[in-house]
Amino acid sequence: MAQQERSVRTRAAILRAGAEVFAELGFAGASVSKITRRANLTLGALYFHFESKEQLAREIVRAQPALVTSEAATGLEGAVDITLAWATQLTRDPLLLAGARLVMDQEYFVRSEEGNSYRQWTEVLLPYLQEASTRGELRPDVNVLSLAQLVVNACTGAQMNSQLDSGRRDLPERLRQMWTLLLPLVATEEATSRVMEELAPLGHASPVAEGTRA
Repeated sequence: MAQQERSVRTRAAILRAGAEVFAELGFAGASVSKITRRANLTLGALYFHFESKEQLAREIVRAQPALVTSEAATGLEGAVDITLAWATQLTRDPLLLAGARLVMDQEYFVRSEEGNSYRQWTEVLLPYLQEASTRGELRPDVNVLSLAQLVVNACTGAQMNSQLDSGRRDLPERLRQMWTLLLPLVATEEATSRVMEELAPLGHASPVAEGTRA
């Protein structure tokens, strides 16, 4: 049992060290020697758990959705909440930061049959948006898959620009702005108004939400 616990701790240490190095240097700049030095482990320990740097990067990308925790919500509110939870947690979780940095390097380590992070996050959003459609929260002409893909692409672009402008500190606000503009186009007035109340900064009504009530 003690040996198994040590193995679990070692694997977790490698994942964290790998995430930190990938987040700082990108896929090309990272090396197994840099990762093992960061983890204070031997190369043998890393290769016992991961056969290559590519496999470690794949594991970090695959782990992304399970790292995001959100209390809400189902339906449309759930879709909004999960993106805002990701944006908020990104700055303090090294694995999420690594995923954000690795998003442009996936051609080097993701196997096509496994799918990439764009597809992965689309699959995370789809159940929320499908439920929103079933509930009548979305406009009848909205294609749920296309909407999920659009949101993932917008979130990816937002985090890249946010990194350049503020080190991602303003990413949650950028996503609030995105949803504020998008919701009236894809959701019913009632659903838009309800979700806008959650998006508006405390003590300030959303101007778009006010417009939907008119």
